[in-house]
Amino acid sequence: MPVAPAFREMANTAKGKVCVTGASGFIASWLIKRFLKSGYHVLGTVRDPGNQKKVGHLLDLEGARERLELVRADLLEEGSFDDAVMACEGVFHTASPVVTKSDSKEEMLNSAINGTLNVLRSCKKNPSLKRVVLTSSSSTVRIKDESDLPPNVLLDETSWSSIEYCESLQIWYAVAKILAEKAAWEFAKEHMIDLVTVLPTFVIGPNLSPELGPTASDTGKFTVYGRMGYVHIDDVASCHIMAYEAAGAEGRYICNAAVLDLDELVSLLATRFPAYRVPKSLPNIYGEQSYGFDTSKARALGLQEFKGVEEMFDDAVDSLVAHGHLPAAKNATTRCVF
Repeated sequence: MPVAPAFREMANTAKGKVCVTGASGFIASWLIKRFLKSGYHVLGTVRDPGNQKKVGHLLDLEGARERLELVRADLLEEGSFDDAVMACEGVFHTASPVVTKSDSKEEMLNSAINGTLNVLRSCKKNPSLKRVVLTSSSSTVRIKDESDLPPNVLLDETSWSSIEYCESLQIWYAVAKILAEKAAWEFAKEHMIDLVTVLPTFVIGPNLSPELGPTASDTGKFTVYGRMGYVHIDDVASCHIMAYEAAGAEGRYICNAAVLDLDELVSLLATRFPAYRVPKSLPNIYGEQSYGFDTSKARALGLQEFKGVEEMFDDAVDSLVAHGHLPAAKNATTRCVF
């Protein structure tokens, strides 16, 4: 069957060079793995290219020796990305500023917004740039008061979370993601940058790095998420690449496999991993919700089948065991990290 004209692959990008910010991160590492496997040349930015503990897993990837270059860049240093971006046809901005518990709300928001804009300012200087793909989040879509979420509503890319409601619950991550994405859209429109955003739900799956990232190490954080979507990391990487390669791609793309209530999540984990001590229930601060996500845009790109929740959690637990963050099931005596 011929490919629809709107989604034919961009010319001359199959073996081109792309920049991936925050290269050592969870999503970025999988993106780089996929790019290298497809024959791309990758320029990855990290804060310290010499830190083997942070970047060693990238250097071990197939094709890394020939087609991966790691360079230093800092989100909060204006101009820091100029050289990296200028060398590439596409930019994938997955990085987020590192925020410590001592940072104020204002510092967190400013870091997210200014970090995104610093990358886009560098992009503006590259006349050969074809497209920027920004990793946003489904938290920019789904967090609303119950009165704004009709029963069984399917949320699509036109939906935006309520900043006021996020602030009332002090969900500053969501506020930062909303404001950063909106700032990116304004900047891209003003400077005629071809921007596409990918909005993953909660990303689950194997970690390429032996180190846990901030999300994976936040044990018990499901208690503040309520009903939410889940998606396999490999599908998230695929969605990013498809959003780059499809000539007709535009706007936002929700990337989601399944939506679960907290009781459904707990039941799944308890059934799937009986050797681990899974909590019997989790508190829900959102109240009753029944929303789902419309993923028709992502499917139109070519992401027809998403990996299921069983596979994504199986892969995640196998990875945690392999990296020593969880005991093997036969030796499990501690509470499951989920």
